[in-house]
Amino acid sequence: MSVWRRTRGFEPAARLLFLNQLTINLGFYMLMPYLAAHLADGLGMAAWAVGLVLGARNLSQQGMFLLGGALADRLGFKPLIVAGCALRTAGFGALAFAQSLPALLAASLATGLAGALFNPAVRAYLAAEAGERRVEAFALFNVYYQAGILLGPLVGVALTGVSFRLTCTVAAVLFAALTLVQLRHLPVRRAVEAEVPWGEERRGQFRTVLAHRTFWLFSLCMTGSYVLSFQVYLALPLAAGGTGATTALFVVSALVALAGQLRITAWCSARLSRERCLVLGLALMGGAFLVPAALGRSLVGLLLCTAVLAVANAVLYPYEMDTVVALSKNRWVATHYGLYNTVCGVGITLGNLGTGALLDVTGWSVVPWLVLCAVGLGCAGAMALLARGGRLAEPPPVRQPAEEESPSRSA
Repeated sequence: MSVWRRTRGFEPAARLLFLNQLTINLGFYMLMPYLAAHLADGLGMAAWAVGLVLGARNLSQQGMFLLGGALADRLGFKPLIVAGCALRTAGFGALAFAQSLPALLAASLATGLAGALFNPAVRAYLAAEAGERRVEAFALFNVYYQAGILLGPLVGVALTGVSFRLTCTVAAVLFAALTLVQLRHLPVRRAVEAEVPWGEERRGQFRTVLAHRTFWLFSLCMTGSYVLSFQVYLALPLAAGGTGATTALFVVSALVALAGQLRITAWCSARLSRERCLVLGLALMGGAFLVPAALGRSLVGLLLCTAVLAVANAVLYPYEMDTVVALSKNRWVATHYGLYNTVCGVGITLGNLGTGALLDVTGWSVVPWLVLCAVGLGCAGAMALLARGGRLAEPPPVRQPAEEESPSRSA
């Protein structure tokens, strides 16, 4: 009830963005966890081909985030959100019928590009819509995000039990409906920079973002949190073994986020600065891996580690998203989100390769868990150093003289 009450406290556009993310994750997670099995068992593809199809989706999404954010800042947030959802409709629809490798690659690339189009735009739109309530808005956003992750696989396993084609069709229908709802009901919102002609400041746009040294350092620090969070998909399921134990990990992660996100954010906001919340969240993520280091591969220890990771993510997420806006100084916000997603995506890939190699070399000794712990604590220390001197603080708004303000910029 608290979630619904707080949701109603936001404007209709923000409420629609919450619904968007719930539906996006519901549609995505009802299909993608079962795609590999469909390719290998249903279509009889070789393992390298399965990896290629799955990798193509990830590469197209991570590689195009910066372009998606830049386009959102130039063209407005709504067109990119609508276009992304429409493209994912087409991609999921194609997956229902594609059987050849080229067709599957095209469909997979389309679904990845779709995410690159709407993800930065959604976050920049929500940040602009929420204003001074950004932290609260992103806390709610994460609740809906996690709800989609929890419900998606449950719906997907039921549909896939009938046929994978049915799963793809239902997911495509969801995205088609979402596209139409946004096209009709999502208000147009443009970044201030969207008023500048494309050719006039295009270089200035990328130069501003790419030359932002503090933003790069912040992104690199936060990449550690994404590497550690992703262990719910890699090291922890491998250590748990079995579908039932793996499912339990995902359920615990989602339930902790759903039940605790708003309470955790309220507690942090009342007691800690944004910078201290970032340091605390990173330290908690590192500390979570002390549990399996001490208890080994016991299911209780792995579930406890997962729960602590979920708490840490709940601490981090609203302030992490808020810091991106603060560092951007409200200029080229979607482009900053795009670059941030790209950096973290590359970090996840490298981190997974390193974690996998470490597990191959050391097995299930205490070493991998201690290394992951060190990553979290190291990133927490780096974030604390970065926060010194107020480099992560949001600058006060600059009041322009009345005669210099235009109705379009003050709206």
